[in-house]
This record gives sequence, C-alpha cells and structure tokens, in this order.
Amino acid sequence: METGAAAGACVGLGGELTPLIGRRAETARIARLLSGARLVTLSGVGGVGKTRLALRVAANLTGSFADGVHLAELAELKDPELLAPTVLGTLGVANPGLPGADATATLSARLRERRTLLVLDNCEHLIDACARLADTLLRAAPGLHILTTSRQPLGIAGEQVFPVEPLPVPEAGGAGGTGHRVRALSGNPAVALFADRASAVLPGFAVTESDAGAVAELVRRLDGLPFAIELAAARVRSMSPQEILERLTDRFALLTGGSRIAADRQRTLRALIDWSHELCTERERLLWARASVFRGGFDMEGLEQICTDTELPASALLDTLDALVARSVISCRQEQGRSRYHMLETVREYGHERLVASGSLDALRARHRGHYAQLTAQAGQEWFGPRQVDWFTRLRLDHPNLRAALEFCLEHPQQALAGLALAVSPRHYWITAGLLSEGRRWLSQLLAADHAQDYGDDAAGPDAAVRVQAQITDTYLGILQGEQNADTLRALAACETIARRGGHRRESAWVWHHHGILAVWREDFTSAVELFARARAEFLAQGCLDAALECRVKFAIAHAYGGEVTEADKACAEVEAAARAHGESWLHGMALLARALLARRAHAPADAVTHARGAIARLRPFHDWWDVAMCVEVITWSTQDAPRRAARLLGVLHLLWESLGGRIGSAPFMRAQHLRFEATVREALPDAAFNREFHRGARATLDEAMACVLDDAAGAPGLTRRENQVAELVADGLTNKDIAVRLTIAQRTAENHVERILTKLGLTSRTQLAVWTYERRNELVGSSQRSGPQDQGG
Repeated sequence: METGAAAGACVGLGGELTPLIGRRAETARIARLLSGARLVTLSGVGGVGKTRLALRVAANLTGSFADGVHLAELAELKDPELLAPTVLGTLGVANPGLPGADATATLSARLRERRTLLVLDNCEHLIDACARLADTLLRAAPGLHILTTSRQPLGIAGEQVFPVEPLPVPEAGGAGGTGHRVRALSGNPAVALFADRASAVLPGFAVTESDAGAVAELVRRLDGLPFAIELAAARVRSMSPQEILERLTDRFALLTGGSRIAADRQRTLRALIDWSHELCTERERLLWARASVFRGGFDMEGLEQICTDTELPASALLDTLDALVARSVISCRQEQGRSRYHMLETVREYGHERLVASGSLDALRARHRGHYAQLTAQAGQEWFGPRQVDWFTRLRLDHPNLRAALEFCLEHPQQALAGLALAVSPRHYWITAGLLSEGRRWLSQLLAADHAQDYGDDAAGPDAAVRVQAQITDTYLGILQGEQNADTLRALAACETIARRGGHRRESAWVWHHHGILAVWREDFTSAVELFARARAEFLAQGCLDAALECRVKFAIAHAYGGEVTEADKACAEVEAAARAHGESWLHGMALLARALLARRAHAPADAVTHARGAIARLRPFHDWWDVAMCVEVITWSTQDAPRRAARLLGVLHLLWESLGGRIGSAPFMRAQHLRFEATVREALPDAAFNREFHRGARATLDEAMACVLDDAAGAPGLTRRENQVAELVADGLTNKDIAVRLTIAQRTAENHVERILTKLGLTSRTQLAVWTYERRNELVGSSQRSGPQDQGG
C-alpha cells in the first residue's frame, strides 16, 4: 500500500539537533553538482561528516524536487537482497514484502515519471548492490537524482564524486599574542565545532586565552575530523582542553562515549575505524598497517621500497593502494608535480597498532630508515645542479619521515652511525631549511649515542669521516645561531685535529671555511678572505666544485663588505657563471646578495634592492631564512625616506631572526649598521607609530612578511585590469572555477591568469597572492588617508 509523499516533501530526513558547522561552501558546491549530475557520491573517511552534509544538502533542495526527497539509511542493513525493498519503503510503500529483483522493478516503475532526490546513506558495505541499484534506477527514471554517502565511490558511469575533507584546522604556531590568538581562532571551523559541542555538555564553555593553544593543538591532532572532535569535546565535562590533549596519546581509549542511541560503530572512534578495516581485503589491511610506518606523507617509490615483499608483491601494490584510496583510508594529492599519499593521523595510528601487533614494526622501521638514508645520500650527490630545488622540496615534503628515521637510529644505538650519515647529507639541508636548532639537536644526540668515538687506528676510515663531518656540522650550526665564544673555537680546533690526523682533507677545508665565517663576523675581512681562499684551493684539489664555489661567494661577500670591490665583483661573476652552467640556484642567490652589498657600498640603493630581491627569489624556495634575512637588511636600509615602511621592515627582520633561534638579532657583521638605522627610524617617527608598524611586521606570517619585503609603492609589478580583478577574487577565497563563472571566462583562462600573476609578482602560491592583495588594499587606503610629512613613504 502506497502512502505517497506530498510535493517537495522531505521523507525520513528529520530535523537537525545540532548545528552543522563549517560546511557552507561544501553545501553550495554539492547542490550545484546535483543540478547537473544525476548521481553524486560524498566520499571520505569515517567520521568526516558525510551523512550530516548529505542531509543538509537534501533539506535545502526539497523545493527543487516536485516529488520529494527520500532518505534510505543503510548502515544497519546487512543483506544486499534487502536493499531494494528498503529503498522502496522510503517511498511510502508499507511492508512491501517483495524480493530484491521484484522490488527493483517496482522501484523503477514508481520513479519513472517522478522528479525525486533519493539519498542513500552509508553504502560502503553494500557497494556492489548499491552500484547496481543506482545504475538501474537512473536508467529507468530520467527525473531521478541520487545522492550517496560512502567511504568509496560506487564506480558507475555518470557518477560525480565529491571528496568530503576534514574541517580546516589552525596552522601550527598560530598567531602572536594570546588575545590575538583567541580572535584568530574564533573563525576556525574545527575550533568552532569543538566550542559548540563542549558548551552543550558544559554550559558557558568558551575558548579563552589560557586554553586557546591547547584547543588549537587538539583539533590539529584530531585531523579536523568532526566525529573525533565531538567525542573530545564531550570530555570537557570532566577534563580541561589541556588535560584532554595530554591524554590523546591513546586516542582510541580516550574518544569514546558517543550518543547512546547511535549505532555501535558510531559510539567510539575505534569502532568507527574498525568498520573501515573490516571492509578491507587482507592485502589492503596489510598495506594499511605497513604504510603507517610513514610520517606526514609518502610516495610510490617509498611504498615499493619499504612495504612490498612476498606477502605483498610489487605487482599487487598499485591495485592495493588504489583500493585504499577508493576506501578513503589513504588520500592522494599532487604536490610539486608528484603524487603523494597521506593518512589522517587517526587512521595512521590505527594501522600502527596493527603493525605492532604483527610483530614486524622494527623490521619495517629499519627498511624505512634505509630508504631515507639512500634518498638523502642521493640528494647530497645531486645537490649542486638543476635538480637542487626539486631535491630540497622533496626533502621538505619528507621531513617528518627524516625525523622518524633519525628517531629509529637514536632508539637503536647500533644505528647511531647510520643516523649521523643521514643527518649530514646533504650538508646544506639544515641551513637552507632554516632548521638550525633541530639539526643541532639530532647531531648532538646521535654523537652522544655513538659509542665508537675512540678514533684510534680507525681515524682514517670512512666511519671516522662521518663522525668528524657530523661534529663539524654541529659546530657550524651553532656558529650560525650566534655562538662565537671560546667553546666554539675549541670545538673547531678539536675537529681540525681529528680531521688532520685521519687525513680527512675535505673536512679540514670546512674547518677553515667556518673560521672564515667567524672572521667576517669579527669584521676581520683580511683574515676572512685568506681563509676562504685556502679552503677553496683544498676543495678544488679534492674535486668539490660546489664547496669551492661556496667559499668563492663568501670571499666575494667579505670583499664586498670590507675589502676590494674589484675582487668581489670578479668572484661574483665567476660564481654566477658556474651556477648558470650547472643550473644551480642557491649559490646564485648568494652571489646576488654579494652584489646587493656592493651596490649598497657604492651608494646605489635602487640597484641594491634589485639585487637583494633577485637573491630572495632564488633563496626563498629553500626556506633559507638566514640568508634571506641578510637580503632584507639591505632592502630595509634602502627605505630611509619611508620611515613607516622602514619600521615595518625592521619588524620583519625581528621575525626572521627570531625564527632562527632568537639569539642573533642581525648578522654579526651587519649589527652595528642595523642598530644605527633603527635609531634613525625611531627618531623619524612618534613612538606609537614606530611600535605599530614594527609589530605589524614582527607579528606577520612568513608569507605576509615576504609580501611586505617584495612589494612597495614604487616597485610593485604592474598587473592588467583583468589580472587585478582575478587577484581580488583570489583574495576573496574564490577557486579558479568560481572566478571563471564570476568573470564569464573559461576555467583554463582563469587558471592561466592566476599563473601569470604569480609569475609577475614572484610568488609561489594563492595564499601569497591573497596576502599581496590585502597588502595592496591597505597601502591604497593608507595613501588616501595620508596628510602629513611623517606619513610620506609609509
């Protein structure tokens, strides 16, 4: 018997008991998809909020479907034969009592002349049956649209898959002061969800200055996964956010206690992930467990090297990986032109438990360490050349894996020497990445863990070379952090003695290079150029061209700052020619820094700024904030006629030097000039104006800081009218597709505009473009409001 549904009715959806937070954009995009596609699947990991999102979309579309919106909840349905009868029941047929085939035919007949939206919720455990039913119904009923939720797509013709991502979480590090941080966090969807659900169990709860950091870290550690956040928020009735965070080491024990009326698999985090695990094949479960050895992400090469064997042969890897991606256990992203794979930390920890239980954890970690040792060694060998930026980017992407490999070496003393080899190759990594403190921490701990430190008769062996290289690198990282005391000199002397005794001539040359750096910082430029020349000669004798050129460019910097201009210019030209010939970037950037210093010395500030900006363009991809900071010093000193901008750039310099350890304040040989310039700027501005601009620079993100450095009223690159329109829309958060719709242009045209703008401005991401646009808006507003001499050039 058919009860029928009123036109536009919403059958089975019910009302929302809690607000849906942070999904407004997704709701609109799914509705647009359904206006053109007849089958849309919301896919994603368990607990990401697919059902809530589908219900909201369905409720919003009731007016668009004359014959109603119908929901079929399938989570508790076990028998595929009951699928069609269950769906038929949602159309108002009471106790249909029909077998599967007859129910499918009846469904097709009932829907044939209707304009209906059918929501099939939780299809993953009945995926084949759901695919067959959806295909049959869509072919029979031209007015039917189907919205499904599933941990994997149905995989049939005409299906549009909409991946549901976790909620955005605050960036690590957050904003500056605590009050500012609370304001910044208030708009974050993951934090808003936590606060909303926490206030339901603890009336009056709100994120405060004292717990803002804990809440931000908590939702980050929970991957922005709504279900996990809701379970954590429920604990607020008995624990503070900080206490919840501290107990998150065992998230599966902590995050329990979901709704009493929910299905069993929706009452604890473990049960939710168990449901996904049970749907996997044995090989898929094996790869899930083994892939948990990675941190932060991984690539196909890593999977092949670490995770395959007779149980999981390489020939089966691609299909197994593809199945886990389809099931939303692993996600795939294109990063820097390469496919990289990720697991939510919750999913990874579940797999890690399974890996521990299998007894193969240490074996997999040893393979993992071996793979990344080989990777860093290859990066060291190819560092000087056209792949330099690619290698650096790859190592940055794999930095969490490098950490995991180093942790393994520390936990197993017999692996300490292997850890030292990994930590010093490539030699420039810790420096160019701006990770001086972390590099020193690993080196010092690994050196302490290496029990074979009596060089004795083995002083000339390869193991001894690794040890002395590690000691020299550790000492140099300390120098770059500002250590210039007697202990530093003693450490360098000890390294030189060991290197000389073992015949490690390349390591001896690095000691001379480091002494040259200290001489520059003492402003003893005569000694510095002699030391750099001596080290360069030894490196050339050893066939180390890149090291020889590094000494040559620092020879140029020493002469540019306090020696002979002609010698500096000659050295710069030599380094630039070699860098171009080999497709190298970092040393080329250093040569441009030397040229900026030469221009500054010649009282040519415009040329100094041009060279410094060119240097930043080459150094920035490496995150080499040490050398970028020196470039910013030169740019800052060239803004003496714009005191407000100068004050802001001084704040940027404070930010950069603080990010490197907080003990420097400026490159030592630049410090006196830095202090003189700062005093001049302070005299030119009222205290309140100086402090306001200084803090604006010091509290910026690194992207915002670089936008400030590379953009001023006189030197900003020009954009066409259309490009300015596109930049404004990017700043407003529109995607390329949205921009195309707004401007009535092809999506590819919009993409080309964005790429061209990034190239013109020397930027590398949409985020940087948004920051640039905001800065330009502020500058234009400021220009229209300026009315006094002290405001000129701000």
